[in-house]
Amino acid sequence: MRVALIGATGNAGSRILTEVVRRGHTVTAIVRNPEAVPKLANVQAQKGDVYDQAGLAELLKGHDAVISSVHFTASDPAKLIAAVRAAGVKRYLVVGGAGSLEAAPGVRLIDAPDFPEAYRPEAEAGAAFLDLLRQQQDLDWTFLSPSLVFAPGERTGVFRLGADRLIAGEAGSSISFEDYAVALIDELETPAHVRQRFTVGY
Repeated sequence: MRVALIGATGNAGSRILTEVVRRGHTVTAIVRNPEAVPKLANVQAQKGDVYDQAGLAELLKGHDAVISSVHFTASDPAKLIAAVRAAGVKRYLVVGGAGSLEAAPGVRLIDAPDFPEAYRPEAEAGAAFLDLLRQQQDLDWTFLSPSLVFAPGERTGVFRLGADRLIAGEAGSSISFEDYAVALIDELETPAHVRQRFTVGY
């Protein structure tokens, strides 16, 4: 596939880039600093601005899918969605957040009294992005929420998938950037959560 990856040099984005390339897809890495993109086969780095809707749409044209891996507080979801639609790309995968997941039936993590205030702006922006995606009728979107702890680790390929409820085990709630990338590209190659949010964890 021809995949456009917005935010290819971030913590999650860099692992997603590695995973996409590993599976033989062609990637356009859209970033603020193209020189920071690793020199890999089948990867073309392009300078892009997530707030430039028209410019971003031009970069996205001709791709089979778009993956968005950008901070919610450093982007405008309405402009991102509009750019994907203007480019004529039907498949849109978003690196989501954990804050909108349910800790208990009907209770989102972000609504819990002990939710860390430092993470609230990003979590609220992520929840708003998900709400906006759910209003889209002509876009095959998927929003993949990580677990509570989302950090560097190993690529094991062994994890659990869920829907809107936080995945947790005896060791807590976590997923590595590397295994998150595996789950996301699995979804890219074999869509199972079109117009849905799902989550991944150990």
